[in-house]
Amino acid sequence: MSGRTHPRVAVLMGGLSAEREVSLSSGRECAAALRDEGVEAVEIDAGRDLPARLAEAAPDVVLNALHGRWGEDGCVQGLLEWLGLPYTHSGVLASALAMDKQRAKAAFAEVGLPVAESRIVPQAEAEAAHVLPPPYVIKPNAEGSSVGVYIVEREAAAPPALGPEMPAEVMVEAFAPGRELTTTVLGAGPVQREARALGVTDIVTEGWYDYAAKYTPGGSRHVLPAEIPDEIAALCEDYAIRAHAALGCRGVSRTDFRWDESRGAEGLVVLELNTQPGMTPTSLSPEQARAAGMGFGALCRWMVEDASCGR
Repeated sequence: MSGRTHPRVAVLMGGLSAEREVSLSSGRECAAALRDEGVEAVEIDAGRDLPARLAEAAPDVVLNALHGRWGEDGCVQGLLEWLGLPYTHSGVLASALAMDKQRAKAAFAEVGLPVAESRIVPQAEAEAAHVLPPPYVIKPNAEGSSVGVYIVEREAAAPPALGPEMPAEVMVEAFAPGRELTTTVLGAGPVQREARALGVTDIVTEGWYDYAAKYTPGGSRHVLPAEIPDEIAALCEDYAIRAHAALGCRGVSRTDFRWDESRGAEGLVVLELNTQPGMTPTSLSPEQARAAGMGFGALCRWMVEDASCGR
């Protein structure tokens, strides 16, 4: 830290991934909230000149509001470690693991968390024939925000033709039916050593929870606290904390679930963990923090105070 009374915070946003627009929204919201808290916030659109922009801004702390590749997968975290700049959210290894869905699922399964069957296959193989019995999902192994997700229905005679946005290898995952639930976790960092869960949200949509449903006002309805049995809510919180720990996460994370209520506790499946949850006006983690008594400004300040190197 410098000798300044209050830290100067560089808010990284935008970036180079398919989630650029979401990140810009997250970054602007975080920067505005920090200013309202009396913190000096410098917004940086993270391009190829990021090291120079950071040197120019000379921040004490970096709030990472990037989403997707390069910002959420350990790349920018490694740069910040190299530069010795304390930063928010998870470190290099946890970020890389969480962004690689298949490796994250292997880590979850290792600690006994329920996950859906999945395989990584070449795109051509996924298009040629059913890799798994329908219904199943085809998606990139390392993207977020429901970018490039294809749902193959039970009655589908053949797989879909995949668009140019898809990588050379894709994840084919058994479709997990049921309700869309999510839980945010805070902790396991310098400020709060013991991770805690912030409740469970039931995400209600007309169709499936795609990009538009996530980021368009009115695209989904968030029921918080979720109207589910206490046993399932407790399991979601327990699983989210265990998933956070299994990957070695720090700061804020959010774990997404599907729950087939006809099967009770056996119907709860961990889908994935997000190390950089959205901070937009429609995002889930700020909403859960607010319900737990932490306003958006306080959440952003908490992240800044929790920032460190060696995460």
